[in-house]
Amino acid sequence: MKLDPKQLQRAMKQMGVQQEDIEAEEVIIRTADKDIIVLNPSVAIVKMMGQESFQISGDVEIRERAATITISPDDIKAVMAQAGVNEAEARKALEESKGDIAQAIISLAE
Repeated sequence: MKLDPKQLQRAMKQMGVQQEDIEAEEVIIRTADKDIIVLNPSVAIVKMMGQESFQISGDVEIRERAATITISPDDIKAVMAQAGVNEAEARKALEESKGDIAQAIISLAE
């Protein structure tokens, strides 16, 4: 049994389901370590029983995200003092240890 789109819309409306297409250029789902990008997306918002959900389809591309590390001047000074190194070496060690001061000092001592 095949329903034509108009019959399907009517049936959904009778059940209290509303669907609206959204003209989107790109959809990005950002996680802690990657971005999921949907290119050329077909996006619809579905409203049913007081809740909204999105239906998304398209060409999926996954991009790894570079972790951003905030290194404070105080952290750099602490590593410089404890390890006896210059600012550039302290900053590099902190970046490599992802901001972990103790690990940065240990790595410089090795």
